Amino acid sequence: MLELQHVSYEAEDGKEILRDVSLALEGHVIALTGPNGGGKSTLARLIAGIIAPTGGRILLDGEDITGLGITQRANHGISYAFQQPVRFKGLRVKDLLDIATGRTHDMGMACRVLSEVGLCARDYLDRELNDSLSGGEMKRIEIAMALARGTKLTLFDEPEAGIDLWSFQSLIRVFENMREKTNGCILIISHQERILNIADHIAYLRDGRVERFGTREEILPGLLSTVDDTACRVLTEKLEVNAHA
Repeated sequence: MLELQHVSYEAEDGKEILRDVSLALEGHVIALTGPNGGGKSTLARLIAGIIAPTGGRILLDGEDITGLGITQRANHGISYAFQQPVRFKGLRVKDLLDIATGRTHDMGMACRVLSEVGLCARDYLDRELNDSLSGGEMKRIEIAMALARGTKLTLFDEPEAGIDLWSFQSLIRVFENMREKTNGCILIISHQERILNIADHIAYLRDGRVERFGTREEILPGLLSTVDDTACRVLTEKLEVNAHA
């Protein structure tokens, strides 16, 4: 279990990004959602160890990991999937798979891993991680790396960003499959209702604070109502402007 105790983060310019965030993350899939600029990606980077909090503590299975960097946290069982997967010129999919898990994969092992995300090992193992791969393919390869590692906690920062509708539909199926098979905790930052629908718990972050946290059944209906009300208000304002134009 990952526990955030009164975590805060202040940027170098003095702007307070996160304010007294306390959360206990436990379960299969947890979705972190909220308005843009609310601090979601900052919170994910704090958990991964990319940046350090300016206040509070972060605990993993009761151990204080606040002072640990990204490599140390990775060794403790935390994986982080970037919003835009990194492409490595000269590195093949097989190389990345071996590096991620610390062991050499034969065709059978690689096939089991890549098939989990809908990719054929024979078609992808020797592919270079460059622009020849689409955004959707890169997302699925990155998810396969996380699956192969089998870490305690895997963070996905807006995995739907920059991919087309077909790839998004495939991505949903991958996460549904992960939800059924994972033994660890998956934290997904997303605005997408279909991703929120597969979460066990949802945290709503706004202006650097957790405003709501609970089960999907408790939180999602209220969020959808808020979104619908906002959409209606924006549409009404546009119609009024056009009427007076």
